[in-house]
Amino acid sequence: MSTDGVRAMVMRGGSSKGLYFLASDLPEDASIRNRLLLEVMGSPDPRQIDGMGGAHPLTSKVAVVEACRHDRADVDYLFLQLGVDEAIVTDKQNCGNLLAGIGPFAVERGIVAAQEPMTEVRVHMLNSDSVATARFPTTDAAPVYTGTTMISGVPETAAAITLDFEDLAGGTTGALLPTDSVSDTIAGVPVTLIDNGMPVVVLRASDAGISGYESCEELEAHAALRSLLEKIRLEAGELMNLGDVTATTVPKLTMVAPPQANGHLSTRTFIPHRCHQAIGVLGAVSVATAALLPGAPAAQELHGPITGDVVTLEHPTGTFDAVITIAESDGVPVVVRSGIVRTARKLMDGIVFPRT
Repeated sequence: MSTDGVRAMVMRGGSSKGLYFLASDLPEDASIRNRLLLEVMGSPDPRQIDGMGGAHPLTSKVAVVEACRHDRADVDYLFLQLGVDEAIVTDKQNCGNLLAGIGPFAVERGIVAAQEPMTEVRVHMLNSDSVATARFPTTDAAPVYTGTTMISGVPETAAAITLDFEDLAGGTTGALLPTDSVSDTIAGVPVTLIDNGMPVVVLRASDAGISGYESCEELEAHAALRSLLEKIRLEAGELMNLGDVTATTVPKLTMVAPPQANGHLSTRTFIPHRCHQAIGVLGAVSVATAALLPGAPAAQELHGPITGDVVTLEHPTGTFDAVITIAESDGVPVVVRSGIVRTARKLMDGIVFPRT
């Protein structure tokens, strides 16, 4: 393994942070690439003290980008989730937070030419074989990162990046509702098994024996809850066509409750073994979609009215707005539109060095 270092950019994408690489700067062999990335990130180690990771799944992420190999999009984006205290690299999910930085990164690296005042980049998300269109401000052939848009989980404002998704539903599991039902029962708990960008198990917090308003620290210390959630997750994996998910990071699990503030629904999410301080972008899209399905557990906790198809999800550090439009075809729910607003910022551009 080379000790000469690898060119990379560190970016905050949404409420996550990760390393962005050009595919050409990484080994073609996936196993060699993954070993290199684990060394660069400092995994496995709970503190990731000898690498670039931030000791949390939300900061142990990688985006691999290259010009799209076909005319479906402008760039290909592969997301890799790295373990923190485990030597795991998985491509079994998307990341909508790092997705927010893909367009600006593509401009920074010269894959896409900037257009003023807005640049549009079509991103092929390899993990789910779906496409998202990112629109963001650019000037003097470079992305504009400063702006007035605030998102929860990020302390300052930045330029808005709008993301509209195409054909998200079933990208990982093969169907919006892999069991063809809005409500299944696992371990005695009613759940919705849904995949609109991220495979998620959605259940009522009360059915899991909690209020749904606890802090992440309280929930992570709740041994009985974590045991129940893992039991549900393992069975859900099989039902969602994901197979044995013991060593994977999907499906996620979101517990919902009536809102406490001005949102439509309160959420607490495990990703899957740590409680998310906010909620993942595509996870939020899936949860918001589940909340709009009559008869689903989340729909029973939803407080309206829904205005302009915007579902506001409350989470431990704020709120998240997802734009969801659903229609029916022969009695089956069909997602017409999924959209979000995020921000991103370039933090560092340079060379990262593997541990060995």
